[in-house]
Amino acid sequence: MNISFEAPDKINGLMTIVLEKEDYQAEVEKTLKDYRKRANVPGFRPGQTPMGMIKRQYGTAVKVDVVNKMLGEELYKYVRENKIQMLGEPLNSDKQKELNFESDEPLEFMFDIAVAPEFKAALSGKDKVDYYNITVDDKLIDQQVEMYQQRSGNYEKAEQYDAEQRDLLKGDLRELDENGNVKENGITIADVSLMPQYIKVEDQKKLFDGAKLGDIITWNPRQAYPENDAEVSSLLKIKKEEVAQHTGDFTYQVTEISRFTKAEVNQTLFDQVFGEGNVKDEKEFRQKISEQISEQFKSDSDYKFLLDVRKHMEKKVGKLEFPEALLKRVMFNNNKDKGEEFVEKNFEASINELEWHLIKEQLVAAQNIKVDDADIKNVAKEAARAQFAQYGMANIPEEYLDNYATEMLKKRENVDGLVDRAVDLKLIDALKNVVKLNEKEISMEDFQKMLQEK
Repeated sequence: MNISFEAPDKINGLMTIVLEKEDYQAEVEKTLKDYRKRANVPGFRPGQTPMGMIKRQYGTAVKVDVVNKMLGEELYKYVRENKIQMLGEPLNSDKQKELNFESDEPLEFMFDIAVAPEFKAALSGKDKVDYYNITVDDKLIDQQVEMYQQRSGNYEKAEQYDAEQRDLLKGDLRELDENGNVKENGITIADVSLMPQYIKVEDQKKLFDGAKLGDIITWNPRQAYPENDAEVSSLLKIKKEEVAQHTGDFTYQVTEISRFTKAEVNQTLFDQVFGEGNVKDEKEFRQKISEQISEQFKSDSDYKFLLDVRKHMEKKVGKLEFPEALLKRVMFNNNKDKGEEFVEKNFEASINELEWHLIKEQLVAAQNIKVDDADIKNVAKEAARAQFAQYGMANIPEEYLDNYATEMLKKRENVDGLVDRAVDLKLIDALKNVVKLNEKEISMEDFQKMLQEK
């Protein structure tokens, strides 16, 4: 066997692998013997089929399989041992000569290999990178308190509908005919929930103002929700295509009025949000919320810091030269169902991400960053904690978080993202101690505007 590799411009590589008969023949013979043992050929007992017949029937196919397997193993072994930073998968070269697997002549294979450009990416205390500390003010704390009050609130019975209170009505719906009478065989539904404040047309919405228990309101659902068949079909419990058959008036008799009341800021709310007995008064409650927001903002600040590190490094490293024609072939080969137009449209963005990936690889190696199962599990738990927090659940027991994280890690599609996140977190912490931080105070509003501008 002979393997050679050349890349005159350092980024477009050509690997040539020449296999002699003695390189693969032993494995071919072994495989054919296994075929013979299992062969069930009419006229011969199992395992007694003449080897000549086995070779004629299976020889070439077995040779192809053995050679292809050997090629893959030797190619990647060579790449690994010679520290070639291959981008994507090797592709058959257009210099490849026709092969004859029927003969015993040497087999020459040629592969085009995209090679990463050579460059050095390093950071030190001489590098200055912005770091934004987002301030937590009373307005933010008030908003979070309000959010917890809303999430812990409940509906109480009321006597009269008040649009300002966002009341929820429950009542009986009946379809009317053109004379204003209850329509025979028309739609009749009991206990229909309705929030009039979401009615699109003002004159239909006002029909419900001041409604009391037992009142009967005559209105038109189709006019109330113009051009929204989905809303009307859901309300009338019919198919969308049936809406056109029910464009007349309906009555709605109010049987129940529920008014949402947000929770009071008291011990009950403190216990619901942070666990029983962990907060004793409103001052502690607001302090806990401030700490909670600060921790959330730290993740945002770290995220922006990594973006700024990327921008700084891309400028420092400069424009990298890639084997674009070859990488387009690689990209097309991985997206054949999407076509060349997809490649052209997304190639530049793909190269930008590849460039950052290569830079980050060097930064990770320089900081000797490694992640283990515990790191990945912790990232999964934090992702779970964030999901629960979206629903106002801020004090989830560790046991539940652990179980949720375990389920996340069972899905392969989640793991790669969690590994990347674990690497990023360690890299951020490491780099904050390497570069010179240009710390800046910023409000949440200005921080969000800055992210949107980028």
